[in-house]
This record gives sequence, structure tokens and C-alpha cells, in this order.
Amino acid sequence: MRIYTKQGDEGKTALFDGTRVDKCDLRLETYGTLDELNSHLGAALAHCTFPAMTEILQRLQHELFDAGSDLATPLDSPNSTKIRRIEAADYQRIEQWIDEVTAQLPPLKNFVLPGGTVLSAQLHICRTVCRRAERHLVALKRQENLGPAILIYLNRLSDFLFTLARWANVLAGVDEVFWSKKG
Repeated sequence: MRIYTKQGDEGKTALFDGTRVDKCDLRLETYGTLDELNSHLGAALAHCTFPAMTEILQRLQHELFDAGSDLATPLDSPNSTKIRRIEAADYQRIEQWIDEVTAQLPPLKNFVLPGGTVLSAQLHICRTVCRRAERHLVALKRQENLGPAILIYLNRLSDFLFTLARWANVLAGVDEVFWSKKG
């Protein structure tokens, strides 16, 4: 299979159902940002030496791929039944993970700055990219009918990525970096 198809040379690409849209379409911007987030998760995985976190990050990568497919397939598409949609069970599992990991962390009393370990800093990058995807999704949801769970999923995921960043520092025995008012 060739990597290049030449079908995007005019600035258009196809959704999963074959509908051609501009490459600057908000739907593409949204799932393209999820792809970017998935790449950043891959970088986080490259720095992760904690088996429990590695397993979670790998599962999140697969779910983000599912989320991208969800967004690449309009709800009324004939291909809608061929993909897995993000469901309430997905964000409910993330809520459970947040609770389980938070129980292992010191109470949060200050604002946390990205840093500490490379893994923690990379997870903070993931968090900010996830928030951007969420903002794009809110705008897209104003224009199009989307599944009911995907926005909640991204909101929980960004919270979880913050929690994972804190956990990475705790697991490594590295102090978190806290904001302090200077001046």
C-alpha cells in the first residue's frame, strides 16, 4: 500500500464515509488534535518506566484512536455502525482511575507547574493538548450533532492527565513544582 494517494493535493480529504471536506474543517482540526495528543502520549510512554501507568497510557492511546474515528464519522453516516463510539463507560472508567490514583497522591494545596520528571512534563503537555481538543470539540458541537459522551470523555481525560503527571513525580520520588507568587 502506498502512503501517498495525491487525493489531498487540492486541500481536501475524506471523512470515513467518503465525504470530501477541506483540510481546515473544524471536524478535522478536532480529530487532528486528538492525533497530536496520541503522539504526545506515545512520547510519554517512551519515558514511562512504571508498568501500571504504561498499561493505562497504552489503553488511552487506543481510546483516542477510537475517539478520532468517532469524530471522522458523522452520526448519520452509513459507516456509523462500523466504528466504536466513545461511551459513558469510557469516561466513567477514567473517573475511577482518577479516584484510585488521587488516593496515592499528597493532598493538593497549591497550583502545580509542569515539571519534575520528563514524564510528568510530557503528561502536562498531553493535558494542554487535550484541553485544546476539548475547545475545538465544543465549537464543533455547536455546528454538528456529535455523540453525547465524547465531550465528557475529553474533559475527564484532561483531568486524568493532570493526575497522571502528579503521579509520575510521586512514583519517581521527585518533588512536584508548585507555583509561588514572586515579587
